[in-house]
Amino acid sequence: MGYMFNYLGPWRQQIRILAGNRKGRARLTFAEGEFAAVYAMSDVHGCCKELVEAHRRIEEDAARIPGPKLIIMLGDYVDRGPDSSAVLEFLSKSPPPGFQRFALCGNHDAELVKLYRKPAHILEWLGFAGTETLHSYGIDIEHLLQSAAGSEMIARVIRNMIPERHIQFLESLPIMLRMGRVVFVHAGVKPGIELKKQKDSDLMWIRQPFLDDGPQLPVLVIHGHTPARTPTFGPQRIGIDTAVSATGRLTVLTIKGTRVGLLN
Repeated sequence: MGYMFNYLGPWRQQIRILAGNRKGRARLTFAEGEFAAVYAMSDVHGCCKELVEAHRRIEEDAARIPGPKLIIMLGDYVDRGPDSSAVLEFLSKSPPPGFQRFALCGNHDAELVKLYRKPAHILEWLGFAGTETLHSYGIDIEHLLQSAAGSEMIARVIRNMIPERHIQFLESLPIMLRMGRVVFVHAGVKPGIELKKQKDSDLMWIRQPFLDDGPQLPVLVIHGHTPARTPTFGPQRIGIDTAVSATGRLTVLTIKGTRVGLLN
């Protein structure tokens, strides 16, 4: 175990809710203390080797801890790194024995769904990220574009090469998980807006003013989305996107009881 501190206090929430947002993705709520250990990581970005290794480290650490454990993924499983398809295949399978695992949706994941459903926006998406993701499915998008393939042909190739079940997996992802006073999201929250009124788009995309001001709510937000070489500690927030596709470091944050730490 690396850096650790007591942040959560004795606060307890006794209810467990699985609720859908009528206008967006599901939002999950668990009682604080429902899991003996919680492990969170974010922004895998196609780095399957590092994802598998992180799971190995988690299982090794959790072997000494009795009781149910949770792995929470904070989004952005695709783009940038070389193995987006392998990452989605891995996360689509069952978690390790003794664990539950929830994967939240990130902005890159939502954009891949949009591309698959509306491939006419392929050039806009490629400008955003995506080339490495298509390569991971065996799609030579540069060749298609150089051959002046129309949007219909590109759409046909994408739909033939990317399994529908990967897209359905991304479409099924919730947008937020709350556990007592701790909130897990991809990007952050809009400061001062109660959680039930937060928009999916803010939870997936926000940077400022959240990074400087924090949530301005009685919660601690664990998030990714904004990369840094090391985890960032701001006002009532911890950012754990350590740019694994560039640095090779996939940070794992742990919560055990009321103690928050980083897994070496």
